[in-house]
Amino acid sequence: MIVGLTIVTESRRHVGEADLTGLERDVVVMTAEERRWGRRRVTTRAGRELALALPTGTVVEPAEVLHVDAEWYVVAEAAMEAVLAVTPRSRDEGLRIVFEVGNRHFAVAVEGERLLMPDDVAMEQLLRRLGVTFERTRAVFVPLGHGHRHD
Repeated sequence: MIVGLTIVTESRRHVGEADLTGLERDVVVMTAEERRWGRRRVTTRAGRELALALPTGTVVEPAEVLHVDAEWYVVAEAAMEAVLAVTPRSRDEGLRIVFEVGNRHFAVAVEGERLLMPDDVAMEQLLRRLGVTFERTRAVFVPLGHGHRHD
């Protein structure tokens, strides 16, 4: 075991606000993809190192408490990331986009009226082929259903 390295083997999803009162709040910022990597090292904003050793298949949710210590705790925060944003012109267009994106094993997020997809060449090509207007932007990306991985 490395001295000073906190090992996180499970999240603290059920920790109440009362349990955190008086403790220093620290944050680890992660992209949507990083929130799916349950086994790796992360560094918090305050410079604390954590080793994530979460169960296989764990997806860390934004605002999830990852660790509670005697004087501090760590919360996961979703990073702003590059995305392609589409505002479908109709329900049918939205369903078609979501189907086509999912059919290629990419994740989709919903933000109000907009659909968000990773800013990826394949996604750009798909949206152009579908004749859909999109914009490049940065947003918090929290995919529906966490997507599907082949790695």
